[in-house]
Amino acid sequence: MSISTETLVKVENHKGSSAPAPCKVLSFTDPFPYQSAFRSVDGELFPTAKGEFRAELMQISMSKLWIHGAHENLPRVYVGAVRPHRAAIGFLTEANQPAMQHCGMEVLPGDIIVNNADMMHRRTEANCEWGSMSLPPDDLNAACKIITGHEFSKASLKHLVRPSPTLMSRLLKLHGTVRQIAKTTPNLLELHEVVRALEQELIHVMIMCLTEGESSELTAGGRRHDMIVARFEEFLDANPDKPLYLTEICAAIGVAERTLRAACEEHVGMGPIRYLNLRRMHLVRRSLLRADPSTATVTRLATDHGFWELGRFSVAYRALFGESPSESLRRPPDGRRISLDRPSTLESPILHSRRSSFDCATGPVRTLERNYPFRPKLHGAQNGPRYFSKLIKVAG
Repeated sequence: MSISTETLVKVENHKGSSAPAPCKVLSFTDPFPYQSAFRSVDGELFPTAKGEFRAELMQISMSKLWIHGAHENLPRVYVGAVRPHRAAIGFLTEANQPAMQHCGMEVLPGDIIVNNADMMHRRTEANCEWGSMSLPPDDLNAACKIITGHEFSKASLKHLVRPSPTLMSRLLKLHGTVRQIAKTTPNLLELHEVVRALEQELIHVMIMCLTEGESSELTAGGRRHDMIVARFEEFLDANPDKPLYLTEICAAIGVAERTLRAACEEHVGMGPIRYLNLRRMHLVRRSLLRADPSTATVTRLATDHGFWELGRFSVAYRALFGESPSESLRRPPDGRRISLDRPSTLESPILHSRRSSFDCATGPVRTLERNYPFRPKLHGAQNGPRYFSKLIKVAG
């Protein structure tokens, strides 16, 4: 469970009405509420190593742009899809960290993931720092047309982009500055002009990164593996309580064992049966933690998730989670909660922005103020620079 420190600020939307723009810092020790807090995607998150799961998630909502920044202490696999009403990108926010895998493609610091609405598998190593940004698709296209003269290409939305180091550095500095403000001085986000200027500069740099960067797409073999793993996930969803064996899985989805093994290793970092067991272990733990111990039983919940050899299940469960299934069932809700009523102790470096990043931003911001349909209405010529100076003081 989680407790958040939250600031709700009011900003005007492009029609002039007042709307809440939440800024949240959330801390988690349970993967389920953590994955449920992702607003742009739907999916499941499964840690792949033993240990207490700990994560911090920051959410900032501007007029159109949603920003996320996160730190996770354990390696994990995530399977899900971007919601149709958002166009989202993702990237690593710390330079000196291991690559992550997205749909079998290696994602290095400096790469940007461009998502579509298809199922994706993403796996990370321990102590991963990542960020994301998303817009409604129509607004992404409108901004892209203003900045580049054409709409964002829909030919292939499941690919990677590697922008120039200069552009990527600008994006990371702006993203890190917004996170820093949200974490330390969220009252600055009550200033409408500041929020709008930051939003437009972030959108501008995001578009430049996506349109000027070097793209790499899934290979033909990668696309085939992607479809195989998607069919594998659908089969697991359709058979949650049955003991499953590799031969029947392969027969059901129409693929050879060797091919399924290769596709799973590429996408989730392990073989299909190991992934099946890991997936079911996390799903049964979620059920145990949320069940009423006066009416639920370990036997019923274990068999509901396909574990019929209860002795082996209990041993494997304790090895992964450090407690027995019955202890999880009896654990009170308060035992799963942590509070974030003081600065986080998670190791989560924030990239600081200097005056130079805002100096180079003034031209694009003013261009967008003239052209972008959701530009801010600055009250006086000096307000923009004055607010930026406040931001520089906080971020620097």
